[in-house]
Amino acid sequence: MQVEEIKKLKVGEILENVSLRNYTTYRLNTIGRLLVFPQTIEELKKLISYLKTKEIPYKVLGGGSNLIFKNSTYEGVLISLKKFNQLSIIDNQVNVGAGHSLIKLALKTASLGLSGLEFAAGIPGTVGGAIFNNAGAYQSDMGYVLWKATVLTPSLEIITMTNRQMDFHYRTSFFKKNPNYIILEGKFLLKRGKKDLLLAIIQDRRERRMESQPLTLPSAGSVFRNPKDIAAWQVVEKLGYKGFSVGDAMVSEKHANFIVNTKEATGEEIVELITKIKKDAAEKLKIELVLEQEIIE
Repeated sequence: MQVEEIKKLKVGEILENVSLRNYTTYRLNTIGRLLVFPQTIEELKKLISYLKTKEIPYKVLGGGSNLIFKNSTYEGVLISLKKFNQLSIIDNQVNVGAGHSLIKLALKTASLGLSGLEFAAGIPGTVGGAIFNNAGAYQSDMGYVLWKATVLTPSLEIITMTNRQMDFHYRTSFFKKNPNYIILEGKFLLKRGKKDLLLAIIQDRRERRMESQPLTLPSAGSVFRNPKDIAAWQVVEKLGYKGFSVGDAMVSEKHANFIVNTKEATGEEIVELITKIKKDAAEKLKIELVLEQEIIE
């Protein structure tokens, strides 16, 4: 990789051979050969144009809350949109950068008496990542509240996409099927609500999550989508995988649809555990478990 050439592009802060422990919620000690933090759209466009010309693989990072880096090293370029974290709230319209924390956004809007994002108050990661995956909880998701998005196309044009164009469905979207489109900003239309009631709902749900989910250990949230007519955790429990480990990757004893990193789990161990569960679900229960997380080779 032409590291020095990339540095000369002046496309933001660059870190070399960096542990991704602090950039993934699984806290995997994968090494990223190059991690770049562009600050402007022009820097992002310049960087991607160069990488495409040189045929260098790259991956855009959100909060790393849905990613499994399978190998000990990622040889391509990782692009963090952490600096794209602007926030503007006018009446009930919220414009927010893709790199903004989703949890912070949910708490901020609730504290202003704006309703619609309470479901997101316990979902780690960034706004861009949440839109990409159509993150959701409590019978709601990003597709219910997102109005429009500003997007960088594969040809490096900036366009605005409407909710309908983003084709939201259960834990998927246009972006998941077309990952070369990069979300830059989300525009939400929220409803007026009572601040105290909204914050009380968020607090109640937080307490329920603490009781039912393994939040004290690194994980990436739900591993599998819920199949029809049965919860994914019930499938995993029925197969006897609750508490089962591959190395330091373990199916949580608290919630069977979570895999946790008990110490120094590797991406390879997590993927092996996922593969075992999927294989058994298909063979023993005739259920196809669909992975909600993304495996990066």
